This record gives sequence, C-alpha cells and structure tokens, in this order.
Amino acid sequence: MALPDLTLSLQFARFDGVAEHRAALPRQKVMRWLRHALADDGEFTVRIVDAEEGQSLNRDYRGKDYATNVLTFDYAQDPVVQADLVLCAPVVAREAAEQGKTLQQHYAHLLVHGALHAQGWDHETSEQDAEEMEAYEIEILEGLGFPNPYAE
Repeated sequence: MALPDLTLSLQFARFDGVAEHRAALPRQKVMRWLRHALADDGEFTVRIVDAEEGQSLNRDYRGKDYATNVLTFDYAQDPVVQADLVLCAPVVAREAAEQGKTLQQHYAHLLVHGALHAQGWDHETSEQDAEEMEAYEIEILEGLGFPNPYAE
C-alpha cells in the first residue's frame, strides 16, 4: 500500500539548544513519521519553538497559560489534511528525559499524535476514544521501529 503524499515545511525558531532539536528531527524522518500517520495526502507545517512562543500560542488559542508539548492547528481534512503542528522544544526535552526516552523517540510520538489530531482523532472526549487513539499511535510507532510510548 502506497503512503500518502506529504508537503512539509519544517521550521525551527531561534532558541538556546536548537541544534540538538534539529539533529533529532531530520527532514526525511519527519516526513516518514507523518506519512505513516496519515490516511490521506497532507500539507503540514511543523514548527519547533521555545517555551515563550509555546506558552503564548497555548494561552491565545486554548486559554491555557503554559507551554505544552504539541499543539495541532487543523484547517482541513478533505481532500487533503492541512495542519500546523507546533512543538515546544523545552517541554519535549523535559518529558523525554522524565520518561527515559530519546529526544527523537518523543518527537516521533508527538508528531504522530499531532497528525492524528489533525485527522479528527481525539482523546479528550471519552475514555474509549483515548484508548483507541493510544492503540493506533502504538501501532504506527511500532511499524516505524519505535517502542510503545505509553509503556512504563
């Protein structure tokens, strides 16, 4: 089965330690991870930001005044999935360390997670939806060679 086509803009804000995040996110790998999470063709902008920009976006668009790991701004699902994924580098790095994961493993998980949100998947409306989304994330990531991101 052929993977969906993907147009990708990969952007990095300027912040201390950006080189480590660039190294964890080679363009071809980001493309591969997102394509495996897509059911249809996609157009994505992925932006890696600092804590200030992450907090500002989360506050302005979700009413939550803190930086979060990934924000999904979805614009269309048909005929092409169009979305911006904004990942907050300091939050991703902290969570990866706390969870005993590599930075790349955690980024792969969050990119798959964000791509699923862009396609209408949700984990906040019901426990069943959360379980289904997590199971699908695990399946996608295992297919990409990553361990279960929810394993203790």
